[in-house]
Amino acid sequence: MSFGDPNNPYGQQPPQAPYGAPQQPPGVPPQGGQPGYGYPQQPAPPQQPYGAPQQPAQYGYPQQQAAPGYGYPGQPGMPGMPGAPGALASWGARVGGFFIDYLIVGLLPSIMLIVGGISASAASASATDVDTSNCPQGDYQCITDAYDKARDSATGIAGGLLIFIVLVSVLGFGLMLWLLYKEGTTGQTPGKKAMGIRLVREDTGQPIGFGMALVRRIAHGLDSAACGIGFLWPAWDEKRQTFADKVMSTVVIRSQ
Repeated sequence: MSFGDPNNPYGQQPPQAPYGAPQQPPGVPPQGGQPGYGYPQQPAPPQQPYGAPQQPAQYGYPQQQAAPGYGYPGQPGMPGMPGAPGALASWGARVGGFFIDYLIVGLLPSIMLIVGGISASAASASATDVDTSNCPQGDYQCITDAYDKARDSATGIAGGLLIFIVLVSVLGFGLMLWLLYKEGTTGQTPGKKAMGIRLVREDTGQPIGFGMALVRRIAHGLDSAACGIGFLWPAWDEKRQTFADKVMSTVVIRSQ
């Protein structure tokens, strides 16, 4: 015996819609493919086909594009180094600057010494030529006076030559100090300025100062060792440095 719906002879209850789903009016069949619980779900975004390039995920702030160039910021002659308008100076430019400075500091004193030496040698030869022709036969006092006069003349010439050498040395030393002052405070001697290069610190790109320029000049003794190989080192070194430059952390760069 059945009660209720004649089409349901066994009295079974029809399936209930899931909790939260929209109610269907009586007599309307439920729509297929609808979500069973909660709010209606949004359709999933279309998947990219296999092998398509993946877009990189973005997190936080957008990445800045790297600046053009090479090396690391602060490397001499590289972009980003303070006070470095150009690249490292070539070995040929450094040699050219050295010879110009030598003409100023070394050539003038050298010429003065050569001329002074020749003049002193000629005067000394003339002084040592003792003239006893005016002395009477057997006048030993006259002969002795002639030799004493020649000796005194030679001594005076030697003393004058010594004073001359000291003055030339002082002049050369003063010119050297002047070059070191210019190199330390501005990075350029007259020779370096003529070649368009200058000396700077490797880490800051600024001049090294007079004191450090003097210490660097002393450190050039390392470059003179082993047949002067240190002076040739910038020809193939990556940073174009001599041994003294490596010790002092200095480089020579182009200023134009």
